[in-house]
Amino acid sequence: MTQASGNHWVKRYQNAGIPGLYTRLGQGCKPLIIDADKESVLAAIKADRQNVQAAKAAWEALSGKSVSRLTFQRF
Repeated sequence: MTQASGNHWVKRYQNAGIPGLYTRLGQGCKPLIIDADKESVLAAIKADRQNVQAAKAAWEALSGKSVSRLTFQRF
């Protein structure tokens, strides 16, 4: 953590208290696989249930997106 990050948190706490430290809408990492991708992910998994890497590769080829194996599994 950098000193700038710590200072930013302190200022947020001083201005709004504990609620000021919560992650607000629009902050944080955006999801790589969204709910609209659900059907295509499920289709890739059904096509190759025993091999996550193969299902991930097939989905990536169709969607044009690139994700890690763990991200694909979690979704």
